[in-house]
Amino acid sequence: MTSAYFISQLMNGLCLGAIYALIALGVAVIIGIVGFATFTQGEVVMMGAYISFYVFLYGGNHVIPGILGSFIATWVLGMIIYKICYARFLDAPEHISLICTIGFSMLLKNIALIFFGADKKPMLNVIKSINYHFGPITVSNVQLLILGTVLILVLILSFVFTKTDWGIRLKAVSQNREAAALIGIDVEKTAMIGNSIGCALAGAAGTLIGIYYQSCYPTMGATLSMKAFTSATLGGLTSVPFAALGGILIGIIENIGIAFSSASFRDMFSFGFLILMLIFKPTGFARKRSVRA
Repeated sequence: MTSAYFISQLMNGLCLGAIYALIALGVAVIIGIVGFATFTQGEVVMMGAYISFYVFLYGGNHVIPGILGSFIATWVLGMIIYKICYARFLDAPEHISLICTIGFSMLLKNIALIFFGADKKPMLNVIKSINYHFGPITVSNVQLLILGTVLILVLILSFVFTKTDWGIRLKAVSQNREAAALIGIDVEKTAMIGNSIGCALAGAAGTLIGIYYQSCYPTMGATLSMKAFTSATLGGLTSVPFAALGGILIGIIENIGIAFSSASFRDMFSFGFLILMLIFKPTGFARKRSVRA
C-alpha cells in the first residue's frame, strides 16, 4: 500500500468522520437537553437527504438551498418528534420515550418506502468534482464542502450555546431542569428547541452524506443512527465536543481499517473500537457521564 493511498484513506476518513460528528452532535444535544435517548436520528438523516434530493431535483443543483431545505424541514420534524415521543412522557420512566422513538423511526422508514420507493435516488452532479493536489495529499472539492459545512455548523452551534439568550437557556435546562424552571425558563419549550436543533443537524448531515455517496434510500439511516449513538457514547453521551471527537475518530478508524483489509469490514472496525473503549474506559472520553454540553 502506497503512502498516497494511505493519505487518501485518511482524508476520506476525516470527511466521513466529520459527517458522523455532525450527527453525533445532534444526539448529544438531544440527550443533554431533552434528557432522553433517541433512536430516530438515523431516519432524520434519511429524511434530510430526501428533502435535499427534491430541492436539487426541482430547484437546481445548488448546495446551499439543499442544506437549508433539509435543515428547516428536519427542524420541524424535530418539533413533531418532541411532541409525540417526549412531551407526554417527561415524568414517565425513560424507557417509555425510548420505545416511542424506536417506533417513530420505524414509522419514518416505512413512510419513506411508501412515498419515495425502495430504490436508491441518485444525487449525481450536485457539484462537479475537482481534485486539488498538495504534494502527496489529494483533496476534492466535495471533501472541502463537507468539512467546511460541518465546521460552519459547529461554530454556529458554539455561538448559539455561548453567546445567545436561547443558548444560555438550553445550557441551563441541560444542567438542571428544576432550577431552570424556578428561574422562569419555559423548560418544555426550550427542550423542544433543543430537540429541533439536534434533528436539524442530522438533516444537514443527510444532505452531506447524500452528496458524498451520491444517493439516498429509505434504509440509509439504520447504520448511521448506530454510529452516531456510538460517537455520542464515546463522548459520554452529553458532551458536545467529545461527541464530535468520537465521530471523527470512528470515521478515521473505519477508513484506515479498510485500507488494510476490505470495505466489507467497515462496520466491524467502528463498533469494535466502541467495544474496546467501553471495556477500558466506560465513560468515554469525558471524565464522567454527567458532563453536559
